[in-house]
Order: sequence, then structure tokens, then C-alpha cells
Amino acid sequence: MQELKQKNTQAIGIMSSLDLVNFNDFSDIVSKIEKNPLPGVESHFKMAHPERAKVLSPTEEVMRKAKKAAVLAAFYPGPAQETHLLFIKRQGGSGIHAKQIAFPGGKAEVFDKDLLDTAIREAQEEVGIVPADLSKHKALTPVYIPPSNFLVQPYMALYDKWKDFVPQLSEVHSLLEIPLHEVVSENNTSVSRLSTSYATDIEVPSFVFRNEIVWGATAMMLNEIRSLLKEVL
Repeated sequence: MQELKQKNTQAIGIMSSLDLVNFNDFSDIVSKIEKNPLPGVESHFKMAHPERAKVLSPTEEVMRKAKKAAVLAAFYPGPAQETHLLFIKRQGGSGIHAKQIAFPGGKAEVFDKDLLDTAIREAQEEVGIVPADLSKHKALTPVYIPPSNFLVQPYMALYDKWKDFVPQLSEVHSLLEIPLHEVVSENNTSVSRLSTSYATDIEVPSFVFRNEIVWGATAMMLNEIRSLLKEVL
């Protein structure tokens, strides 16, 4: 059970007056950051639980032995061409990441060419993304997830053609489609109190979109994306 606790709202955002951003304009904006250096672990720290922060820079041995996974942060045009970012809510169950908000993605398989291939394959399986319509892929800073021993490689990309997403119901409970102006708003950060399969009644930095809590690895990845966009918006 997750209980929202508004506490210490932070000004982590970009242009509080930002209105709806046309996808074509956003595509031009993203072009400006394709070769920019990554904010890296510093941006992760801002959205990490204090205990989690201690292991944000794992040793080379830990990274080598960790299971590999990849996720895709896909920006796309809505029905009126306004830019959106796609999240999924995972199905419930006994898994470590059950019911959490995440980016589409999953475990690397031996037949994947590389981790970008993993992220795209998983996004296609989980929400029906068409690989040919993805462009401007940018690898972000990997995030190590201690409870599941995964080293996750995030990518951001543009999904150029709007289509209805098709959730894989065995994996995906629902979709969370958030307009860009909400993603970068200065008013959506909080400290949330929650319980998980591996921790009880903890307070974590989070983003809150439409009463859904985005925390943990996904929040850290999202904060790096926001930091990159802040450089050019």
C-alpha cells in the first residue's frame, strides 16, 4: 500500500510557465542534447533514498556480475501533437517491482544485439511500440538496483508517429501518459511514504503524476532526463 505524503516540495523543474510543447518543436529541442554530456549519478542522488544513495556507484565487480536490463523513455505526440512521455504501471503480484510505475523495459536476453535492442524489444512487447518509428536514441546513465541485482541501462528516444499503445496485460496493469509540461513542472516533486515487498513504511523522494508515485530507479532516470532538458529549454 502506498500513502502519499506531501513534504518539502522541491523546485526541480524546467520553466514553470511551460505550456503544451508541439512534438515537432520538441524534436528540434532534443537534437540539441544528443551529444551533450550526461548529468550522471549526481542527478540520481537527488531522487534517491539516503540508504540507496550509498550504493549508487557500485564497484566494477558488482556491475560485472549484475544482471543486465534496459528501459525506454519514449516521448511521442498526443492526438493534438502535444509532447507526452510514456510510463507503465506494472501488474501486481509478489515480484519486487510489482505495481510500480516504470518505463517499458526488461531483462536482456542472449539474442539481443545490445542493450538498446533490449529496450526496444521490451517496449514493443509491453506496449506495442513500432521499432521503425523510434528515432534520436540517447543512452543515459545506468542505474544499479540492489534488491533485484540489476544494472539497468535507460535510453530516451522519440516515437515519431502517434498510435494507440497496446499493453501486454500479463506485464502491464495500465499506462500513464504524461504531457511534457507536467513532466517538467516544478510542483510535482514530493517525499512519499510507502511500503514495498522489501521495505516497510519508508520515505522516498518522488514525482507524483495524477496520484501515481514515481520513485526509485525510475525517478532517478527521470531526473536525469529533466536535467538534460533543462539545458536547452
